[in-house]
Amino acid sequence: MIPRTRRTGRAVAYQVFYRLPLPVRRRLVRMAVPKYIVGAVTLVRDSEAGEAGRLLLLRQPPGRGWTLPAGLLQRGENPAVGAARELYEESGVRLSPARLTPAVPNAIVHAKGWVDMVFTAEVPASSTELTVDGAEVFEAAWHPLDDLPKLTWPTARLLGYYGIGPLAGQFPPPLPDTAP
Repeated sequence: MIPRTRRTGRAVAYQVFYRLPLPVRRRLVRMAVPKYIVGAVTLVRDSEAGEAGRLLLLRQPPGRGWTLPAGLLQRGENPAVGAARELYEESGVRLSPARLTPAVPNAIVHAKGWVDMVFTAEVPASSTELTVDGAEVFEAAWHPLDDLPKLTWPTARLLGYYGIGPLAGQFPPPLPDTAP
C-alpha cells in the first residue's frame, strides 16, 4: 500500500501535468521515457524448399557471419514498409508490404535500447533474383535451415526466438512469474 502522503503528492503531480498544454506534456514524457531505436527484420523463406526449408541470409561487412535482411526505420515509417524497403535495398527482392506477415512475436525488445519488428515472407528461390550492391552487402544466398552457416550473434539470438538455428529453444528467456 502506498503511504497517504505519497498518494496525495502523486495526485497533485498528475493534476498539474494534465493541465499543461499537450506539446509540453509530450516533451516532458519524451525526456523522461527511455528511447529505443526501431528496426525492421525480414525472415524470407524459400516457398519451394522441402521439409527443412531454406532461409535468405546476407553476408555484410565486416563479413564475420551471416545476417538477415534488416535495417532501421525512418522517422514515422510503417514497420512493414520499412521491412520491405530494407529487403529490396539489401537483397533485390521486391515485395509489397502487404505480402509481409508479422512474425510471432512481432517485436523483440533488446536490452541495449533497440526494438526489432520482425516479419516473415515466402518467395520461390528459383525465380527470385538476388542482387547485392557489394558495399553494404557482399553476398545474398539461400541456406538450408538444418545446415545454417556461421551467423552473427544478434542474428543467431533473433532466430532463436523463432526456434531456428543454434540457439533454438534458448530464447526467449523465461519471464519471472511474479506480479509487479
